[in-house]
Amino acid sequence: MLDNTIYNERLDTMNDVKISARGVNVFYADTHAIKDVDVDIKDKMVTSFIGPSGCGKSTFLRCLNRMNDTIDICRVTGDIRMDGQDINAKEVDPVQLRAKVGMVFQKPNPFPKSIYDNVSYGPRIHGMARTKAEMDEIVEKSLRRGALWDEVKDRLHAPGTGLSGGQQQRLCIARAVATEPQVLLMDEPCSALDPIATAQIEELIEELRQNFSVVIVTHSMQQAARVSQRTAFFHLGNLVEYGETGQIFTNPTDSRTESYITGRIG
Repeated sequence: MLDNTIYNERLDTMNDVKISARGVNVFYADTHAIKDVDVDIKDKMVTSFIGPSGCGKSTFLRCLNRMNDTIDICRVTGDIRMDGQDINAKEVDPVQLRAKVGMVFQKPNPFPKSIYDNVSYGPRIHGMARTKAEMDEIVEKSLRRGALWDEVKDRLHAPGTGLSGGQQQRLCIARAVATEPQVLLMDEPCSALDPIATAQIEELIEELRQNFSVVIVTHSMQQAARVSQRTAFFHLGNLVEYGETGQIFTNPTDSRTESYITGRIG
């Protein structure tokens, strides 16, 4: 029989896993892009995926909300579960899954609509508000979570495309959190932004992890070190190493990780 303390520690460890992936492979036609990836994404933490260009970071990220379903030649195998549920099961609606697993892309991509309509779009199609007052509340809460409310509250009906690049990205974050997701995926969210806007997004990521599990793909090792609690290093489609961020950067166990961090590969 397990000692109670050990059992409870194991239970706690299992309970804080939000997404669990086992034996995940991704093929683009005959190209084997992701090879047997096993990873546990923890709840209320920021997890960074780092690695050279073309190593599979973004491809694996897109497995977590079935965005790869939209690519005809793409095939995903293996087991990915969120809160124990198989996200690739036939009965799982990808649209509903993407409401729970929001995504922010590399380049800010606001809809050609007003700021208000950008944020209200998801809640509207998912029937989250019965009245305009309820929708107003969702929009304000989401824009506050996106650290944008104070800058746009007097021009909610102006086009979202009229905002600065950094503001547009925060609008996209507000839009992603408006459907009350449990996980937020970010694919190079700062690569198109200047240093000031990048710093604002990084501060925002720290706030968001109080409510969401955040997974961020980044080319910037400095950014990964600043914002994440756990880091996964991908290389040539393999998950080479995954662990606590400080340990990955200061005492990696795999020589390939060390070579990448010190600039010898990449």
